Amino acid sequence: MTSADPHDLYDLHDLRIAVVNWRDPWHPAAGGAEAYAWELATRLAAWGARVDYVTARAPGQSRTQTVDGVRVSRMGGTYTVYPLVLGWLARRGRRFDVVIDCQNGIPHFSPWVLPRRTKVLMVVHHVHDRQFGVHMPPWLAAVGRFLEGPVSRWSYRRHACVAVSESTVRAMRERLRWTGPVHVVPNGLSVTGRVQEPRSPEPRLVCVGRLVAHKRLDLLLDAFEELRARRPEVRLDIVGRGPEEARLRARLPEGVTLHGYLPDEDKERLVARSWLHVNASQGEGWGLVVLEAAALGVPTVAFDVDGLRDAVRHGETGWLVPEGGDLAKAIDVALDELDDSHSMKCREWAARFSWDHSARLFVRLIRD
Repeated sequence: MTSADPHDLYDLHDLRIAVVNWRDPWHPAAGGAEAYAWELATRLAAWGARVDYVTARAPGQSRTQTVDGVRVSRMGGTYTVYPLVLGWLARRGRRFDVVIDCQNGIPHFSPWVLPRRTKVLMVVHHVHDRQFGVHMPPWLAAVGRFLEGPVSRWSYRRHACVAVSESTVRAMRERLRWTGPVHVVPNGLSVTGRVQEPRSPEPRLVCVGRLVAHKRLDLLLDAFEELRARRPEVRLDIVGRGPEEARLRARLPEGVTLHGYLPDEDKERLVARSWLHVNASQGEGWGLVVLEAAALGVPTVAFDVDGLRDAVRHGETGWLVPEGGDLAKAIDVALDELDDSHSMKCREWAARFSWDHSARLFVRLIRD
């Protein structure tokens, strides 16, 4: 639509869009993928589209509700959501002009039941092939890799795909053998960066994220114990919830506080007081928490893995550790090198990203 009037490009009153995502932002296991899908959905609705957000239903959640102009339909649990959503689309698919099919390990395979005229955009945050083995028994992990790779590649062969980072594009090409078009639409940013909190007088680390196996919090706790032997004054705050919480609480070293869930304002104040944000994950699509910390002027120490190597600019907005490297030593070096220039560069880097910009990129793909 290069010839389109730019004033008409974001008028979506003629479109009916379904956003299909594993969870919604109010699900107890929600994370960055849910923020991405929801922020896009609300902006598409604000620009005039009729938007349905189709997702799983956690205990206690209503089956349907309308929030910020988006109609939310919930059904099924961790695995049953897939066939139920497919049935929902089969019954209603002809209503929709566009389906945004978000892959969280495996997609919802919406092209199987949609008319050929319906435009499908599949969103991939990161390739899950290695994570399947962390969370599942071997036989089920093999099924997950088969669905994520050959089955997805065939199912979406006629449709465009959206990745959130260049790392994800490379992983799709190399590990999933993806051959179709892939467009990069990065994460935006919800944190304003306007929280004004003085940095803690003592060295303070923070880790924000879901408490799940592939985030590798054990590596961080082991590194913290080693670091504390050199720097007894250092403290660590962990913010998040998840299935690993009880086990992690049982092994917390002295100097570590596991806060669980915190409201956004409290979380931002805690991060803003920290010297460094640390992320030990084995891989991300992007690492939205890294960008949120940067908006508050806090650099990140992370492993040089998919997604995080996109979100962290080594030596400027944080430090990247080679996979398998010494995390404690890397944090120690970062604490020595840290100065005000890192905070300034973090804020400048974060200022480049916004959900409005990401949504506009999506609209261009929809209108193309």
